[in-house]
Amino acid sequence: MESTVQIACQQCGTCCLANVNCYVTDEDLERWKREGRDDILHIIEHEHAMWVGDHLVSSLDGHYLHGCSFLTWEGTHYACSIYATRPSVCRDYQPGSSEICTQFNQNHHF
Repeated sequence: MESTVQIACQQCGTCCLANVNCYVTDEDLERWKREGRDDILHIIEHEHAMWVGDHLVSSLDGHYLHGCSFLTWEGTHYACSIYATRPSVCRDYQPGSSEICTQFNQNHHF
């Protein structure tokens, strides 16, 4: 039986430690172009993220890419600086649905 448990996000930022650049879809890019979000496109284009083993590096200079470029600290919690137009991978993510989430519970099935 599939659970319909809705877990509230604690805004800890843990799931955002995965760099979003490698998960951006063509639809996300097209939406940002339509919206005139050159700020987002600039970051995506200039990081040149690529997988090397189990982590991401910039193909331009090899520096380690850690966390999402759009994750910000709001004093008491993390927040997404592009929340209203975040990529589909972020829109689709359900808190507690993966082991990276601090609220993950193996007994819940999403």
